[in-house]
Amino acid sequence: MAYVVTEPCINCKYTNCAAVCPVDAFREGPNFLTIDPIECIDCDACVSECPVEAIYPDDEVPEEWEHYIELNERLAEKWEDKVINETKDALPEADEWAEKKDKLDALIEDWD
Repeated sequence: MAYVVTEPCINCKYTNCAAVCPVDAFREGPNFLTIDPIECIDCDACVSECPVEAIYPDDEVPEEWEHYIELNERLAEKWEDKVINETKDALPEADEWAEKKDKLDALIEDWD
């Protein structure tokens, strides 16, 4: 089992979760974080650190966000050189985006 970052992270990108990960499993995208399922050791340290409650064990991801399991796998591979293991400032409009729903269309996969 690995942990999965889901929709609430999009356009927020709080990094408290990445800073507590003991194995550097987090990868950073332009406006989203993902967890590499191969690196994740299922320690649960990141879950309580996420202020928008975006992280779930892969077998407990809410049904409407189950597609984020595959998305985390794919983006972790794509962003394999973007390991994040420290706290950075959240995105400028994170507080505004924190409560928004249906944000998948806002996900940016490619760094410019």
